[in-house]
Amino acid sequence: MEIKQNILNAVNEWLTPTFDNQTQDEIKEMMTSSPKNLEESFYKNLEFGTGGMRGIMGVGTNRINKYTLGKNTQGLSNYMLNFFPGKALKVAIAFDCRLNSQTLAKVVADVFSANGIKVYLFSDMRPTPELSFALKYLGCQAGIVLTASHNPPEYNGYKVYWEDGGQIVPPQDAAIVKVIESLKYDEIKFQANEDLIEYIDLAIDQAFIKSTIENASFNTSNFAKENLNIVFTSLHGTSIKAIPETLSKAGYTNVNVVPEQATPDGNFPTVVSPNPEEPEALTMALALADKLNADIVIGTDPDCDRLGVAVRNTQGKMVLLNGNQTMVLMTAFLLEQWKKAGKIDGKQFIGSTIVSTPMMMELATAYNVECKIGLTGFKWIAKMIKDFPELKFIGGGEESFGFMVGDAVRDKDAVAATLLVCEIAAQAKANGSSVYESLLQLYVDFGFYKEHLVSLTKKGIEGLAEINQMMVDMRENPVKEINGQRVVMLEDYKNSTAKNLLSGEVETMNVPKSDVLIYYTEDGSKIAARPSGTEPKIKFYVSVNAKLDAVKYAPEVESYLDEKIKNILLDLKII
Repeated sequence: MEIKQNILNAVNEWLTPTFDNQTQDEIKEMMTSSPKNLEESFYKNLEFGTGGMRGIMGVGTNRINKYTLGKNTQGLSNYMLNFFPGKALKVAIAFDCRLNSQTLAKVVADVFSANGIKVYLFSDMRPTPELSFALKYLGCQAGIVLTASHNPPEYNGYKVYWEDGGQIVPPQDAAIVKVIESLKYDEIKFQANEDLIEYIDLAIDQAFIKSTIENASFNTSNFAKENLNIVFTSLHGTSIKAIPETLSKAGYTNVNVVPEQATPDGNFPTVVSPNPEEPEALTMALALADKLNADIVIGTDPDCDRLGVAVRNTQGKMVLLNGNQTMVLMTAFLLEQWKKAGKIDGKQFIGSTIVSTPMMMELATAYNVECKIGLTGFKWIAKMIKDFPELKFIGGGEESFGFMVGDAVRDKDAVAATLLVCEIAAQAKANGSSVYESLLQLYVDFGFYKEHLVSLTKKGIEGLAEINQMMVDMRENPVKEINGQRVVMLEDYKNSTAKNLLSGEVETMNVPKSDVLIYYTEDGSKIAARPSGTEPKIKFYVSVNAKLDAVKYAPEVESYLDEKIKNILLDLKII
């Protein structure tokens, strides 16, 4: 195949002495044996998405390697030195269980230190939420996590946090990227100043666990804690470093860890995908739960910021909850605890995202708190905390299995969320109920909301073009009717417009731009389309709802909603 000139230009730069011999040899090998792979590796620069920068590891501008991450870090160093003139700068760095994460973390530490910036580097893998906590605890100006979350084993990534503990957001992210893009690779300072690199571990661990227990414990009796039978799996990830100890110190003595998945391993040998959103990932945990007659199953992704939960239904069978269900359960529980403590006075808020369940708005109204809705990604919820200091953040989440309890950690946090779910389960069991029955009661109180996600994978250059064209088609030719229901509103977050399709009236939305389209139908259904910011996927989110008069009618109403979701997807030709 013929290699395009812009790719050849990038390749030739990487064949100069700025790059080590091994890198040059790998590129030369690709030029002869795999020009298609060469094109994929160099056709663009890796970009920051909703969860930082993620990509396949390897050589090239579109890959995760010491040079692309070194350039990021040099650019961030330059930005920080200019943004904080005359200040003694500090950064914290953590990494997950992935292949090369520890090596790449040291490269990042070397570059910061070479620029005169003090580095606190975890001596071993740690959960991503612990980095957010450590950054604030140590008074750092920035932080980095080397992780690709739940992506396949060949991926790694680079997430940037700022001094508030949240990930970088506009306009700062664009300003930092501009500095990075202005750099040449030969400007990267790789020679470490080891005197500026300090390794951190147990002291931060203990402070993090102590803070988690303080924030996510709610007067559960010791008997209730000891009586809860828990199965936990870390899916070969970093949560094994924090969650078992946190649960133990919080008083949960009956925690059964899935032994085959307890050892950290970036190859994730026992699962197809280390993603608790995927039912297959929890197969081993569910089998152990049935063997031990456990009450609850909890599994976390490799960097421990998402959790999947399974509980027993009214027939005693283990069922997986989706991210929207765990989010409303945790939010409702927090709101009720704050209400009992007399801490709600109208100056509090919960947070969610535009593709998550509208049920969060119902909860907020019932408890007289605000519900702030942001774009996809927890950096937007962290930004809410910073932007509204007059309001106290109670908790919040998004449909992709993430939740944040309070503001001690400014990112989704599976450590605190795991403890919180156990508190909910323990109290429910002690009261003769269950997590599942608690969820059904919420549906009676606030309406039965049912959500479904379809993810279509489209890899490589062609896949990206196909995803972009799908969004163009939906934007330029919006559907007028879905499943026999008129579309009443179309929100276009790329153009910042909300159009009433019945009246033709168009309003400007005061939100950051994002490539998201949301359709609302006259019966209250909501359908969103969004290219993933971290994976080669386009995602479709469907939310439907109906009135539930009593718990006993739940199976009938759920069947009706499932059929409705199926018909919507068929009508839109998504399935």
